[in-house]
Amino acid sequence: MDFYQSQETLTSIEWILRAIVAFFFLVIVARLLGQRAISQLRLLDFVMALVIGNIIAHPLSDQHLGLKGSVITTVVLVVLYFCGIYMILKWPWFRRVINSAPITIIENGNIIYDGLKKARISIDVLLEELRENKVIDINKVALAIWEANGKFSFFLDPKYEPITPAFYNKETEPFNLPKTIIKEGKINPEELRQIHKDENWVVSSLEKTYNTEIKDILLATYDKSGKWRIFLYK
Repeated sequence: MDFYQSQETLTSIEWILRAIVAFFFLVIVARLLGQRAISQLRLLDFVMALVIGNIIAHPLSDQHLGLKGSVITTVVLVVLYFCGIYMILKWPWFRRVINSAPITIIENGNIIYDGLKKARISIDVLLEELRENKVIDINKVALAIWEANGKFSFFLDPKYEPITPAFYNKETEPFNLPKTIIKEGKINPEELRQIHKDENWVVSSLEKTYNTEIKDILLATYDKSGKWRIFLYK
């Protein structure tokens, strides 16, 4: 375990071993932190992501630094992170200190300038967010909120909402996610078992209906109504 300690020089194998240990250690830490810490970077999450990356990066690039100190420091930070999450859930006052309150940016089709200043975002950023959410008319927005995680929540005025079958009390078929039967020229046996079919049935169906072979298919899905969606390599 010499690669684990501070060394004057490291061999190529020791560098590789150090990188492998650090990599899997970070994977475990990220798994413990959960999806929230990866996808929605609030204040606590951002600090963790920033600090852990720097702590682990240094011993990977400097042979005079041991990995032991970085691992211990990261473990302590993870413990502190979980303590912070517990305090956020337990005490509302601490939650208000750590997490910013949502800020109203648009209300009843009007831009709230004080909200823009408080959120420290420009009109350009607001317009970009509107375009990304396919909102072309600010007057149609009943409410737009700048969330604590740095994302916008837009709510259109009800009269501008898209009409759905529920508006006409129309019955619809239940949602059904198509099964991915073939992916990159290979059959997915688990998905095939779920529809109670076998490989021979797949081969026969493709030859009769689409005159193609499994190896030529990039993606093939099969839905509850018995309809295939075939995407060939091009």
